[in-house]
Amino acid sequence: MRKVILRDRRKIPPFNEPARELSVLTKPLWLHQRDILSPYTTKEQEVETLLEIDQDREETLVYRDNLYFDEVFIDEFVKRAKAAGKACRVAFELDDPAISGQALFLQRGIRRQGRYYVADLWYYPYGTEPVVRPMVMHTEPREVGFYHVPTHMSDQRGDLVYNLPTKPFLSIEHWLHVLHANIDFGIFAIGARFEKALERDLWLNLKLLWQGMLERKQVLTSSAMVRVGRNCSIDPTVTIQGPSFIGNNVSIGPGVVLSNCYIGDNVTIDQGCQLMLSVVGDGSFLPFRASLYRSVVMEDCMIAQNSCLQMCVVGRGSFIGAGNTFTDFNLVDRPIRSHFGGKLEATGMTALGGAVGHNVRIGSGFVIFPARMVDSDVILLPSPERSVVRKNVMWEDSDHLKLEGGERLHPRLYPRD
Repeated sequence: MRKVILRDRRKIPPFNEPARELSVLTKPLWLHQRDILSPYTTKEQEVETLLEIDQDREETLVYRDNLYFDEVFIDEFVKRAKAAGKACRVAFELDDPAISGQALFLQRGIRRQGRYYVADLWYYPYGTEPVVRPMVMHTEPREVGFYHVPTHMSDQRGDLVYNLPTKPFLSIEHWLHVLHANIDFGIFAIGARFEKALERDLWLNLKLLWQGMLERKQVLTSSAMVRVGRNCSIDPTVTIQGPSFIGNNVSIGPGVVLSNCYIGDNVTIDQGCQLMLSVVGDGSFLPFRASLYRSVVMEDCMIAQNSCLQMCVVGRGSFIGAGNTFTDFNLVDRPIRSHFGGKLEATGMTALGGAVGHNVRIGSGFVIFPARMVDSDVILLPSPERSVVRKNVMWEDSDHLKLEGGERLHPRLYPRD
């Protein structure tokens, strides 16, 4: 089967890159897609529009390159489409909780068409054709989250819950979707899928129990739940709870706590750091007592000591100085909104941190308000006049531009259109 990739060249702030270049579970999205589709496809074509697709009568899979899906989702879609033997397009029920509750905000790629939501993923058994039918997919969400939180933090009588898709699908058009793809539709969803499997499979429960007894560990900390790559140095006092994935050449210091995390290659995490439901890209460095909660750090970043990131995304090659706090809860009783398409739109989130672009340098001691963006290539120097980031910081606001020869001091690598 051949695959045809529809290019989406829109740049996503604050990274100022198309979605295909942004990291999902420590890989660029284009590589993530290629690896998942490699068992099904042998040929590839990239086009700007559907009209450019070669009109050969051969089995064809067409998808837009800003879509996130995993192997479980695509396996079911391909199998059902092949069995149907007709041209079809991915669709979702209007009441699918994972789609309506999270995936629809700040995007236009998943859109209503009649009785369904549809997106840009097609299957053609004999080459492209004008008439396609909806292939309704079910994300099969699992309700998880935090129960009995203070009522002011939730609209659900004190229960703060998330519908995690065990068959995830997402259109990445905003930095919030990068967070979802890595966390709620990524590592968090992997955990939800595993819990679902445990409820159905007695032998899997016995296997995990046996592995834990053999290693004299709790089940969640055994090697069945924590995958560790080659040439890693992990201090005996480290606590790692699975499902977690640790790459090659990783160093983890004393007292570190990792819970349900995805760690790339050549990462250093020093003593006392705490990471929960987070993704850390290749070559990144977390000195002592840095904290990540449901956050994404792309490759070659440094999150300095005592900095706390909650529900944030940090672009590649960025530096977050010591003692920075990214807040995630709006103290004023208003919905959290973010810029999309030139205006403020609802994020659908009760709590949400901020986004830092690529090649950013942030000094020590800042407080960043929820849903704020720091544009790529920005330098923020600490000062009494700007210790709290209340609005988006664009490249034109960068502190290094105020210095003589500023543009030469820190080259702009990721310009906006």
